Amino acid sequence: MKTFFGVDLSASPKKKSAYAVLYEDLTCVTGFFKHDDELVEKVEEYSPEAVGIDAPLSFPQKGYYRLCEKALRRLGIRAFSPLFEGMRSLTLRAIQLRSELEKRGYEVIEIYPGGTQDMLGLPRKNKSREKLYRGLRRLGLRFPESRDGDLLDAVTAALTVFAYKKEEYILVSSSDGCRLVLASPSLKEALLQIKG
Repeated sequence: MKTFFGVDLSASPKKKSAYAVLYEDLTCVTGFFKHDDELVEKVEEYSPEAVGIDAPLSFPQKGYYRLCEKALRRLGIRAFSPLFEGMRSLTLRAIQLRSELEKRGYEVIEIYPGGTQDMLGLPRKNKSREKLYRGLRRLGLRFPESRDGDLLDAVTAALTVFAYKKEEYILVSSSDGCRLVLASPSLKEALLQIKG
């Protein structure tokens, strides 16, 4: 069965990061890791169709924001610049992790769980983790009972990768090389069919 891998990455391996593996039948495995090699092992264990990382995978070529952050703002979706305090180290880690995974033949995409949650009408974790949990469950996703915000974002990241591979996504791309994937609202219909 095909799998889709989502990562809610922290800026430092001293802090835990979350991952989620979504299967085609909408069951999901979740967990935590600290070091990049732990994540690479997990990716190799599940051999997913693609890996979605919740972190910028590039820096602005000029100015403070990438063009895709500006495009997100026009969509009403707020996003931080990779140059924002704390984001620089996250971006550097994500770029390195992408390189490691691509060397092993995995497709890696930049995703933004908050943006996907906005597109699907789900609350973000800082608004209500309980409502986010219930919303993901209503979409048909079956995953361990947890209201941990990082795990919920990792599940959303895996769902975004699923949407990408099912061609139910919105690509926010720009001339400065940024390519960011969000799930399309049309994904709900595809999920309903799987739920039966």
